[in-house]
Amino acid sequence: MNRENSVPLWHKYSLTITEASEYFNIGEKKLRQMVQENATADFLLNNGVKVLIKRAKFEHFLDETCSI
Repeated sequence: MNRENSVPLWHKYSLTITEASEYFNIGEKKLRQMVQENATADFLLNNGVKVLIKRAKFEHFLDETCSI
């Protein structure tokens, strides 16, 4: 699927690490670290070996966080 036909990031329920990095303007390395440190957080969704970030719940998590 090319970029022209893809769903905009702000409409997606969950984002890959790469998409979340682009959407939230946080580096991929930092996001992977956050995923590892918060392995049981409700903003994570495991799809096999791939980790997805639930966009709205992660936004709420960031709203409640003072620093990352």
